Amino acid sequence: MSRTPRMSRSTSRVLSSLALLALGAGGITACSDNDSASSPTASSSATSAASPGSANAAETKLHMVDNGGHRVAFYVTQGNGSTIVLDSGGGEYSTQWKDIVPKLHAATGATVITYDRAGLGKSDVVPGAWKVQSAVSDLKAGLKQLGIAKDVTLVAHSQAGEIANYLAQDNPEMLSGAVLVDANLPQFFTDEEISRLVAGTQPDVDAAKKDPEKPENRQLISTAEGFAAAHKAFHKVTWPTAVPATVMVSEKTPFAGSPEDAQRWRDAAASFARQAPNRTLVTAKGTSHELPTDRPDLVLKEIEAMFAAQH
Repeated sequence: MSRTPRMSRSTSRVLSSLALLALGAGGITACSDNDSASSPTASSSATSAASPGSANAAETKLHMVDNGGHRVAFYVTQGNGSTIVLDSGGGEYSTQWKDIVPKLHAATGATVITYDRAGLGKSDVVPGAWKVQSAVSDLKAGLKQLGIAKDVTLVAHSQAGEIANYLAQDNPEMLSGAVLVDANLPQFFTDEEISRLVAGTQPDVDAAKKDPEKPENRQLISTAEGFAAAHKAFHKVTWPTAVPATVMVSEKTPFAGSPEDAQRWRDAAASFARQAPNRTLVTAKGTSHELPTDRPDLVLKEIEAMFAAQH
């Protein structure tokens, strides 16, 4: 692994933002593998759930957390003391981390948490536009109800980078460090880039509106609503200098079909990393945007390194 910027994207799961839906590889096949999961039937108390990892992994328990009238599924592999939270990319849910959770728990001894964002996996669907503030609220509510208020190592893939940036800006005391995996970063969303993304994805959004109940179309439409305004605001978010971060960039970037946008993505990651001495830029050669599933070993290595540096 070399230290430089770059990134890759899979059109089947990215939904990180409009950005990652159309320009990267032509056409929209947003992540719907498990979007068909119905509303959760588990109670809000902890219940045993199959571990995301191998049969020998520590037990993972499902907790249904209520936040503002809807329930969000959190999966907890209990450890001692510190906590590592793995936040999935757009349209993905907790099983994105199935190859990482058991190894990470074994290597660190920490509590490892994954969760399904609203409308995905076992979590309730929340109608209307996707709002990062709502996603941040869901994550904070889950951690609060699980009794976690500090010493969190946050790992965010793709669209979850937006959640991570807002959470870090507003609640830096919660975080001991972060690993941003091919993540959306404020530096990328300039006015010019936002205009390019909106224009480039409009045909796909129009097509999705012809069948709005289809899960992948619902995800795309909800992401598209208010996209420009939301990302103009995101561009102004500032990561706190007190929270160390590793920025992983895949080789192909979400924009394999657009060299200009791919370079802007790389430049944004490099710019983010340069802004504080406790940030590291890592380029994962030979990888796609789907780093957590394509090369879980590389992601695991960086999470373990960040965790070890803070403990």
